[in-house]
Amino acid sequence: MIRSVVRNIRKLSAVSLTVIGLLSVSQASEKEVINFGIISTESSQNLRANWQPMLDDMSEKIGIEVKPFFASDYAGVIQGMRFGKVDLAWYGNKSAMEAVDRASGEIFAQVVYDDGTTGYKSYLITHQDNKDINNVKDVLTQASELTFGNGDPNSTSGNLVPSYYVFGVNNVDPNEVFKRTLNANHESNFMAVANKHVDVATFNSTHWSALEGKNSPLLQQVKVIWESPEISSDPLVWHTDLPEDLKKNIKEFFMSYGRDNPEETKILNNLSWSSFKESNNDHLIPTRELESFKAKSK
Repeated sequence: MIRSVVRNIRKLSAVSLTVIGLLSVSQASEKEVINFGIISTESSQNLRANWQPMLDDMSEKIGIEVKPFFASDYAGVIQGMRFGKVDLAWYGNKSAMEAVDRASGEIFAQVVYDDGTTGYKSYLITHQDNKDINNVKDVLTQASELTFGNGDPNSTSGNLVPSYYVFGVNNVDPNEVFKRTLNANHESNFMAVANKHVDVATFNSTHWSALEGKNSPLLQQVKVIWESPEISSDPLVWHTDLPEDLKKNIKEFFMSYGRDNPEETKILNNLSWSSFKESNNDHLIPTRELESFKAKSK
């Protein structure tokens, strides 16, 4: 009799495991569309052109349509994840921290740049004609006469990093010392400097390299007057509620993408990347330290 009971328990366990497995597959298959959030570092038209080929490849690989999700600022993508309109996203470190803390996000990967590195730098830029502005000291000395183009409040290289390394360590508030301070994305800040609409602005090495790759003549109009220590490369974040088997498929796609396929490499190069590597929420530790300093300063 005991043996009979044991056999029945084993049968029930096997059936239970099968049901759990079927439910897991069902959960993933029920999701007909994945919305991929893309932060607004430049115009959505430019972003769509660079991102769509990879998202199409992702749709084919995982068997679910992947649609880009754009917003007018970084906060819009964070809020999209918070309220279930964004399933996974490309963020900068600061916006990823907000997504992890406020929108049930979790980092699962980070980008590898096209030179093989996993770091980049924040810049301060000005027009080549500004002969009296060549470093941070010049900027701060003349600040009351200058218009400053700051980055999106949730941008790492455009806002958080310079707020510490340029302004925080010098005990100044950019909103108070400049004649005027504006907030915009990287592309808009660069164009504003090149066209002399602002005197100094934040930018970064990734977008500078992208302009070099396009042989942009505007680079001749702009000079870098400060660069930060290295910043960890951008993370990819998914919503923690995604089914586990779907997370597995998504991660497998990114870990293999661009590795042995020239066409995929070309697509990634348009984003200034070469591949992806695994990561987790510990990726945010340096960003949290900078944010903590910023909060204490206030």
